[in-house]
Amino acid sequence: MKQLILGGARSGKSHHAEMCAKESELEVVYVATAQALDHEMQQRIQHHQQQRPGHWRLIEEPLNLASVLKENDNASTCILVDCLTLWVSNLICSEDHKNNIEKSIKELTALLPTLKSNIIFVSNEVSMGIIPLGEINRQFVDETGRLHQGLAAACDKVTLMVAGIPSIIKNQHY
Repeated sequence: MKQLILGGARSGKSHHAEMCAKESELEVVYVATAQALDHEMQQRIQHHQQQRPGHWRLIEEPLNLASVLKENDNASTCILVDCLTLWVSNLICSEDHKNNIEKSIKELTALLPTLKSNIIFVSNEVSMGIIPLGEINRQFVDETGRLHQGLAAACDKVTLMVAGIPSIIKNQHY
């Protein structure tokens, strides 16, 4: 199963995703896209690490998400990717990748149907607010919106988290 879990900040996305990964009863590979670039982010990362089971395999990859998914694809594995909005931010801020964001998103969405693993993506829903004033902020919202649309179409299940409550938007069983 391929899942996309969306929601606002502190909506319970990561907790819900981790519960889904545990319930899969598969080996879990946790792909973290965050980078500890400041003290506050270091604290957030530590908090997430303390919440996760210690036997989950951790891969920290801020940019090359499709490659990591390909390399770790296995029918007996659940891959939890947290979080896609940080991945998009990393791409936008990377000198090597900022001109290839559209290519990276297309690569990820095209790869998804070929994967055998159970995949759980976590991302912030950013399209429900006002249009940002700055160019880089508008690019972030646009790229994230395109990413979410592509993944929602390719995923079997899409869940919107609000105040810790999952609301299933799409659920296709095969």
